[in-house]
Order: sequence, then structure tokens, then C-alpha cells
Amino acid sequence: MDLMQLLQEQLSGTVLSQVSEQIGASEEQTAQAAGGIFASLVGGLANNAASPSGLSALSAALDRDHDGSVLDDIMGLVGGMAQGASPATNGLGILNHILGGKQEQVAQQVSQSSGLNMGQIMKLMPILAPIVMGLIGKMRNSNTTQGQGSGGGLFDLASILMGSAQSAQGGGFGDLIGTVLGGVLGGAQSAPQEQQTAQSQAPQAGGLFGKLLGSIFKGR
Repeated sequence: MDLMQLLQEQLSGTVLSQVSEQIGASEEQTAQAAGGIFASLVGGLANNAASPSGLSALSAALDRDHDGSVLDDIMGLVGGMAQGASPATNGLGILNHILGGKQEQVAQQVSQSSGLNMGQIMKLMPILAPIVMGLIGKMRNSNTTQGQGSGGGLFDLASILMGSAQSAQGGGFGDLIGTVLGGVLGGAQSAPQEQQTAQSQAPQAGGLFGKLLGSIFKGR
């Protein structure tokens, strides 16, 4: 399941137009910046999920605050009408939990790659953060509805996050993923290496991500 693609699909058409107008940028630049922000947030979540305690905390946060219902009114969300009213829509709070002190570093990198200024990026990040958590929460609820047990659900959550971070790393966001996931991956790779890694590991559960998942769930 390509989480990055699903996130990009949330930001299309009139939604993209509204967000672009809100931050004062072209739709093309906004979409490019959004891709980098989505990659950073997915990488940050994968980093948090790389330990049993972090994964459990993320799972609890999803169960408590992020059921995916924010996506039912995504125009209201990106327009700011629903932001901050609850933990599910508090973009700044979500950013603090996922990226912590790396927010400015991520913003600088996204600014350089997209051509938007720092002010525009800092406006865009809290708009997109609830979309990420909402989509992941919706996916988790869907798995639960289909009768998956708690252990399987946690494994699926970690697998989706790490696989999506790996895909983003090989899809042109290697530097950003390295910023937020460097402790797990050992830093960003060069573009050819990213593509080769993604191609060689994506179809299988082995490799570094397979080892990480194995270590997380060892003894569970």
C-alpha cells in the first residue's frame, strides 16, 4: 500500500487550489512542497514506530484522536475552519509530536526543493499534518473492521509506515527522509542508490526494513 500516493490523492483538484491560494503559491509549487512534507511526516512516523514503545504510543494516539473523520470535511480542514478544535485537527501539535525539533530543518529543505519561502512552508506544514494522521487512522480502522488482531494491526501499521518511507526515499525525497529517519536508515543515500534500494527491496519483506520489523515484534 503506497501511503505517499494516497496522501497526494487527498491534495488534488479544488483542495490543492484552496491550499495554494491560502499560502500564496502556484499549484505546481504547492504540490511539490506537499510531497516533501508528506515524505517527512511519513518518515518521522516510521522513525517513531521503529521501537515497540514508539509504535504502541502511535497506535494509542490513533485510537484516541485520529479515526480518519477529518477527511470527511477536508475542505474545511485545509481552509482552517476546523483546525485546532481538537487533537485530530491541531496541525502544530501533530508536527511537534512527529518531527519535534526537526521542523525548521525539514522546512528549509522543502523550501529549497520547491522554491517556496520559509513562511509559506511553515503555513503549509500544519495544514497537511492532520491529513497524514487522518489517513493513517482511517487505514487502521479499516484493518480493524476487517477483523485483524491487535498484534497484526501493529505489524501492519509499522510495515506500511516503513515501507512508505522507503518508497519515498527512493522517489526523490532521500534527503528529507534522511533528516527524519537518519537514526534508523543511517542517513540519506544518493539518488541512484535510493532507486536501486527501492527496486531491490520493495517487493519483499526482507532487507533493512524487514530486520527492523523483526526487531520490533521479537518476542511479541
